[in-house]
Amino acid sequence: MRIAVDAMGGDYAPLEIVAGTIEAARTLPNISKLFLVGDESAIRKEFAKYGEISAKIEVRHCTEVIGMEESPANAVRRKKDSSISRALDLVKHGEADAVFSAGNTGAAVAATTLKLRTLEGVERPAIATVIPSPTKPFILIDAGANPDCSPRRLAQFAVMGSVYAREIVGVAEPKIGLLSVGTEDSKGSGFTKEAFQILEKSHLNFAGNVEGHDLFEGKVDVIVCDGFVGNVVLKSIESVAHAMKVWLKEEFTRTPIRILGAMLLRNAIGAIKKKSDPSTYGGAPLLGANGVCIIGHGVSNARAVCNGIRVAGEWVSHRLNEQIVEGCKKLESITA
Repeated sequence: MRIAVDAMGGDYAPLEIVAGTIEAARTLPNISKLFLVGDESAIRKEFAKYGEISAKIEVRHCTEVIGMEESPANAVRRKKDSSISRALDLVKHGEADAVFSAGNTGAAVAATTLKLRTLEGVERPAIATVIPSPTKPFILIDAGANPDCSPRRLAQFAVMGSVYAREIVGVAEPKIGLLSVGTEDSKGSGFTKEAFQILEKSHLNFAGNVEGHDLFEGKVDVIVCDGFVGNVVLKSIESVAHAMKVWLKEEFTRTPIRILGAMLLRNAIGAIKKKSDPSTYGGAPLLGANGVCIIGHGVSNARAVCNGIRVAGEWVSHRLNEQIVEGCKKLESITA
């Protein structure tokens, strides 16, 4: 597998990106080539910390970076020599099989769609995010790529999420849930009701509507929604997790007795932290593009980068895109 890595994308680039790429070269035997795309002088400055660098890693210089706060579409059109654009060019021209970027999410989506287009039968690509829960992880799709959707697109998202859950997460027969305001098929907006009818007639293992309080109950493996709702859900989960961390720290350090209790619970707290660590999953795939793109969190550390590269390689080896095309073809008779 040949993976192009956006060396300048993310809050800790290029330090953590380079570190994660070096770790991937060392630990992932199925990766034959890693392209670090970005400012060559900055990348080689990081190389100096590690001594001998794997022959698997090749630097591709570019002169521009798309910042986290820039307008995605405008930046992609204006900055032709940006690290994310040049990384995707490697896939477009057949030099690489996949891209990993922890940079501007909107720019990664826009550049991928512009340069690689979408798969046959897919109208728009969608971001699939794996979220841990007390019972089992679930996939939220779309997590932010498409604020405006149609029922037909939601059905395509369900197909893509089902394939990803089966091939990468390892769920034999993924259950699909449609995020709504009630479990009955009569509940929801006209938009979700129409999507319900399509999914009910589809070949998918559709379990019906799910509500917000069902997210962490383990009832389904894939939760489908438009990108507006999905991004609000994702950011709300992140916010609550951060608030809980702050509250626990405050309460555990309030008195000497509580500090002692926290010390006794250290292993349990560490286990919970490990289960909820997003770096385990590496990043969120942009499913439906005619190529492979893994989008890492902006605060991705070296472990997240390495795991993102691993997931990109797994996606290619499992031939996910071919299965997505096949699944979307089965929807055509329902949604035409």
